[in-house]
Amino acid sequence: MNMSRQVNQKVAASHLKRQAYCYVRQSTLKQVFHNTESTKRQYALRERAVALGWPVVQIVTIDSDLGETATSVADRQGFQKLMTEVSLGRVGLVMGLEVSRLARNNADWSRLLEICAITDTLILDEEGIYDPTDFNDRLLLNMKGTFSEVELHVLRSRLRGGILSKARRGELKTRLPTGFVYDHNDKIMIDPDQQVQQSIRLFFDMFQRTGAAFATVKAFAKDDVKFPCRIHLGPDKGQLKWQRLTSSRALVILKNPRYAGAYYYGRQRSRKTVDGSTTYYKVPRDEWRVLIKDAHPGYITWDQYEENLRRIRQNAVAYNVVDRKTPPREGPCLLQGLAICGKCGQRMTIRYKYQNKGRIDPVYLCQRHRIERWESSCQYIPGGTIDEAISKLLLESVTPLTLDMALQVQKELETRFNEADNLRKQQVKRAEYEAHLSRRRFMQVDPDNRLVADTLEAEWNEKLRQLQEASDYYEAHHRRESEKLKQTQEKAVLKLAKDFPKLWKNPRTPVREKKRMIRFLIEDVTITRGEDVTLHVRFKGGATKTLKLPLPLKGWQYNITDPKIVEIVDELLTDHTYAEIATILDKRGYKSGQGHQIDRNIVKGITHKYNLKTRFARLRATGKLTVNEVASLLGVTVATVRRWGKEDIIKTYPYNDRNGCLYEHPGINSPLMKKTRNRLKTNNLFES
Repeated sequence: MNMSRQVNQKVAASHLKRQAYCYVRQSTLKQVFHNTESTKRQYALRERAVALGWPVVQIVTIDSDLGETATSVADRQGFQKLMTEVSLGRVGLVMGLEVSRLARNNADWSRLLEICAITDTLILDEEGIYDPTDFNDRLLLNMKGTFSEVELHVLRSRLRGGILSKARRGELKTRLPTGFVYDHNDKIMIDPDQQVQQSIRLFFDMFQRTGAAFATVKAFAKDDVKFPCRIHLGPDKGQLKWQRLTSSRALVILKNPRYAGAYYYGRQRSRKTVDGSTTYYKVPRDEWRVLIKDAHPGYITWDQYEENLRRIRQNAVAYNVVDRKTPPREGPCLLQGLAICGKCGQRMTIRYKYQNKGRIDPVYLCQRHRIERWESSCQYIPGGTIDEAISKLLLESVTPLTLDMALQVQKELETRFNEADNLRKQQVKRAEYEAHLSRRRFMQVDPDNRLVADTLEAEWNEKLRQLQEASDYYEAHHRRESEKLKQTQEKAVLKLAKDFPKLWKNPRTPVREKKRMIRFLIEDVTITRGEDVTLHVRFKGGATKTLKLPLPLKGWQYNITDPKIVEIVDELLTDHTYAEIATILDKRGYKSGQGHQIDRNIVKGITHKYNLKTRFARLRATGKLTVNEVASLLGVTVATVRRWGKEDIIKTYPYNDRNGCLYEHPGINSPLMKKTRNRLKTNNLFES
């Protein structure tokens, strides 16, 4: 009675004037549907408030957080509403079944207590009423909050420990990617749907051929092939949906070790933010909680999975990281993805300069510092001479290089063969051990106990059968792989030495294929620009070669014509027009300063740029006459002079490529001049 009176004394008239809030919460939806007794007990707190003097109309129930955890207030809208109402001084009593219903986080609990103390708000649970302004009650509430958080920590630790232990055994069921399902024994198996299997296998085969996720997506789109997707949420959960393959989806599939038959757990970690929300981030492979290779059937091997990841890293070019290089594309630059800056060690990018007449000039550019820190580029080198030098080097050294590569590839194949062979031997040894173990169990059993003896005998026979299968499998693979190692691979590699020069020089060979051949032969090329351009070529297998190239010409230097060409043009202008001179220079193999074929316009430009005397001026200097001058001299029309020139009556001298010409002076005693003088005399007599 005394305790009841003491409790009731905490409820003042000022409290009864305000509303009483009953906060109802369950941590999970499973508890909401199955742990109904707890929910009923929480709703029953309303009767406690009525007994303390609160009218029913002033009692508010907040149950919008059903199925929400109490570890944080970030996602609990109901609790946030409660905090708001308490802060505004509208609440006289906060009711909760226990402290854990309100908050498992000690920081959130302390914040609630502080606000309740400021606004003179009481707190009620199943054990009594507490006044946060009272020291003893505040101490007791703080202790309850601490115990609640400790309880949560213990529960969470036990749960995580159980989950991790189960995951380490590979028994923890997780969401499977498309292409896998659980059987009736909860074992992972490949989806029995043949269409799903074929689509996924086609995806990996296509990536193996193209070497890029985007190219794989493009191939699927070109052939109008849909890709399966298993629905995991909603009313259609478990159903297959066929849709277009996207680049993001392709990358997710390539990076998922499930498709290599591996079981993993803990690829992602969670982190609390300042606002109380949770963010997730990926961790490196060596920090994964669990990784079990060959845990279940897969679509590719673990080696193929590793190779796919390596290709993805190489294809990423956002920041030109050293170990990243793009798959071959259509641009003419041969060292795309293989050029390394000799100054900073970063992967160089490619740019193309489009010149007149559709010519494309490649440029090797290191712009890592420019991208990250807006600094000047390390190097900017025109790539035409570099590509020519690499082509010449490959044609000169491909035969000895390929022989060396064959040996290196042979060694690598032998290493891989030995590793795989050892794994198969271990499988045979394990089968032998299990067979011997079954034999010992059978020999130790009492022969009269036929029920047990028959079972152990059947188990022994099964282990013997598995041992025989493992031995046959090992022998077959050992023999087949040995023959393949000695014959097929060696011939395939050595065949390149014979076919390479012919294939490289063929104008029909696409640039993309040339790039593929270069990647097969060359690991990378380090380019350094100084007094000259140094190329350090590193071949597959470890061989190296250093080339020295002259510095590329600057832009203005490309327009400088070889002095020898200027001299030849000056010499030919005496007897030839611009077009004729261009034809002569082209036959002699001369090119312009920019490397173009010389035409009449270039010859004309050279004439004016170097102030050469034109052919017209040279002819005039030798006394050649224009058509008007000849017509006046002979007393005939211009048309007559031109007709005489065509008929070779008067010798002509072309001075341009548009039929313009000068004429030879007829001479004082020429027949034309005599006819002209006689005609003039006749006309004078007639006039007199």
